[in-house]
Amino acid sequence: MDLLRAPWVLGTVVVSAVWYWRGSRRPSLRAVGTASRPRVVPWRGLCFAAGLVAVLVALDSPVERLADDWFWAHMLQHVLLLMVAAPLLVLGAPWMPFWRPLPLGFRRRLARALVKSPSFGWLRRVARLIVTPVAAWLLFDVNLAVWHVPALYDLTLRNNGVHYAEHISFVLLGLLFWSQVLDSPPFHPRLNAFGRVIYTAAGSAASWLLAIVLTIATTPLYPAQSAGHKGGLSALGDQQLAAGVMLGPGSIPYAIVVFYWLYVWLGADDSGLRRRVAPRRSALGTGAR
Repeated sequence: MDLLRAPWVLGTVVVSAVWYWRGSRRPSLRAVGTASRPRVVPWRGLCFAAGLVAVLVALDSPVERLADDWFWAHMLQHVLLLMVAAPLLVLGAPWMPFWRPLPLGFRRRLARALVKSPSFGWLRRVARLIVTPVAAWLLFDVNLAVWHVPALYDLTLRNNGVHYAEHISFVLLGLLFWSQVLDSPPFHPRLNAFGRVIYTAAGSAASWLLAIVLTIATTPLYPAQSAGHKGGLSALGDQQLAAGVMLGPGSIPYAIVVFYWLYVWLGADDSGLRRRVAPRRSALGTGAR
C-alpha cells in the first residue's frame, strides 16, 4: 500500500494551505469606527500549518496503513485529529483568511443571505444552538463514544465512505469543541477562564471513560480489528495499547489547556486581590499621617 493512499487528503491539505496563505496576505480591512488595521500574528499561521500536518500524518501516511491492522494505530489517528489537529487549526484562526480571497460581491450576497434571508432562519437557529458550550461538549463527546461502539467501529473498517465520514466528523466537531476554550479571532469563547478549565476537564471524560473500558476488558471488543492482525502483538494487547494511546498522549492537549486557563484564572484572581488591598493600604497610610 503506497504512502499516498488517499490523494484527496493531500489535495485538501495543499488547497487549504494555499487558500490560508492567500487570505493572510491580503491587506486587512480596518475595523469599523477605527483607523487601525488588525495586527497579523505570525504564530497563528504556524499553528494552522501544524494542524494541517497533523491531519496529513493521521490520514495519508504510514499511520493510515497501520490502522488497517492495529487498533492502537487507529486510535492514534483519532488522537491526532481530535486532540492535535483540531486545537491547532482553531488557534490558526482560519475564518477570515478563508473568507477574504472570495470575490467581494459573492461575500456580500452570501453574508446577506445567511444573516437576513428567511430561508436560512432554521440554519441560524441551529447555529446559535450548537455553538453553545453545552451543545459543543455533548456533540464532541457523544460523537467520540458512538464511533467506538463495536458494530459501528467495525463498519468503518469495511466501508471507506463510513471511515471518511468518521474522520470528517472528528475534525469538524473537534473544531467546535476547542473553539469554546481557545481564542480564534474574530470569534471568542463565551466562557471565562475558570469556565474553560471546567469545560476542558469535562470534555476529556469520554476519552478517559473509553480508555478505562478498553483497559479493563478481558476480551477484544472489536472483532474486525482482531481479524486483521498479522502476528506479533495479541488482539487484547493491541486493545490495551490503544487505551494507553488515548489515556496518555490523548490527555496531553487537555492538560495543557486546563493548566493554562487555571494559571490565567489564578493570576486574574491574584491581580484583583492586589487591587483591593492597595487602596486599603493607601488609606491606612493617609490616616497615619
